[in-house]
Amino acid sequence: MATLIISRSPRIIDYLNPILLARSVWRHRDLIIQLTRREIEGRYRGAYLGMLWSLAHPLLMLSVYTLVFGVIFQSRWPQARTDSLVDFALILFAGLSAYSCFSETVGRSSGVIVSVPNYVKKVIFPLEVLPISILGAALFHMLISVGVLLVVHLLVGGGLPWTIILLPLVSLPLIFLSLGLAWFVASLGVYIRDIGQAVGIVLQVTFFLTPIFYSIEIIPEPFRTLVLFNPMAPVTENFRRVLLWGQLPSFPGTLWWILGTGAMMMLGYAWFMKTRKGFADVL
Repeated sequence: MATLIISRSPRIIDYLNPILLARSVWRHRDLIIQLTRREIEGRYRGAYLGMLWSLAHPLLMLSVYTLVFGVIFQSRWPQARTDSLVDFALILFAGLSAYSCFSETVGRSSGVIVSVPNYVKKVIFPLEVLPISILGAALFHMLISVGVLLVVHLLVGGGLPWTIILLPLVSLPLIFLSLGLAWFVASLGVYIRDIGQAVGIVLQVTFFLTPIFYSIEIIPEPFRTLVLFNPMAPVTENFRRVLLWGQLPSFPGTLWWILGTGAMMMLGYAWFMKTRKGFADVL
């Protein structure tokens, strides 16, 4: 007697298991490392300065922003040790390093699947690792910026706070949020080609709503809540606390934020895995 076996299409809830996600990432770790390396090397291939651009770009942007906000607008930070331009530049650079990682990951994800149609149509390939490789390259550039920040802080400040060891902890919300949105945007980019333009506008608005050039304390109370709803606001604040001011992250807010962004990451992953079966039909 023949037995009929009916395969059930996975539901979204089937992908909301962080253990299975961790196993998948570990299983494809070698591929993720190779793709991340390709992302980093491909950006500077053929350039005369090569990898030096990873240092030159953040330093150039830091110089421009410091000139505009620190010199022209005479902005200063209430928590800074002094009113010197150097302290303001370091505080600005800490927030800019965190946001650049987020912006690079989400902004480049809209075309990550569309750019590799062969992976979708002809090869059995774990497409979910592509946004991870973009995040890996963004984290690499962020760590270079953080390294520059710590060197300058050591030279002008005479020492480094012990709280820098907490950088991996305060980076978790950044990683979870960036990866969750990257999976979501990467999927939408296949079906809605205009999503890249919309994401660019949203990232630009979010950039100015993030306390990078200004302190939350100077925002009028009615508008402060709006800024605090920005998911990158607590991330940039915690970066400054642990890298520059030697302060502990805000607890228990940070722990709740880790859980919240972790949930967003799982939802983004579930959305991507559920919608990926239609990628080949569209491409």
